[in-house]
Amino acid sequence: MTHGKPPVVLVLASGKGERFVASGGRGSKLAALLAGRPVLEHTLDAVRASGLPFHVEDAGHPGMGDSIAAGVRATADAGGWLVLPGDLPLMAPQSLRAVAAALAQASVVLPTYQGERGHPVGFAAQHGAALQALTGPEGAAAIVRQGAVLRLNLDDPGIVTDIDTMDDLARAERLLAARPSVR
Repeated sequence: MTHGKPPVVLVLASGKGERFVASGGRGSKLAALLAGRPVLEHTLDAVRASGLPFHVEDAGHPGMGDSIAAGVRATADAGGWLVLPGDLPLMAPQSLRAVAAALAQASVVLPTYQGERGHPVGFAAQHGAALQALTGPEGAAAIVRQGAVLRLNLDDPGIVTDIDTMDDLARAERLLAARPSVR
């Protein structure tokens, strides 16, 4: 993190969700109900509970790279960015804080759960220009390949539980129902 500014959680919420519709879902996967509330609201609950600043990028960009670039441009003075797709409704707030803290040790932080790559991917402020130049569907994979990557193992299945299909939504519903109540 630079200049003591915390990284901004960049919540990507402008995808088309084509796989979700193809699997029988209706409309946006982010608006699909999970335990009676939209998927995106669950994701935003975790982001708010993390205490980190955040920006929701939902302007309907053609690709993930375009969405990331727009979000970074909108928050250009941030101390870094945690790129978080909006379809990860089971993520724990402490996972966001852990990735943010790890940016003090590396320019790119890649969280994993039991060996599986997850989100959010953290980027130090030094990657701002490269992130703003992204376009297309690949997202920031090229920056991850070039950066000094820290793999951060987290004990949070929520970092790899995204909602791409109706089956994913049903699985998330089961996982959420099995969690001990914290409210």
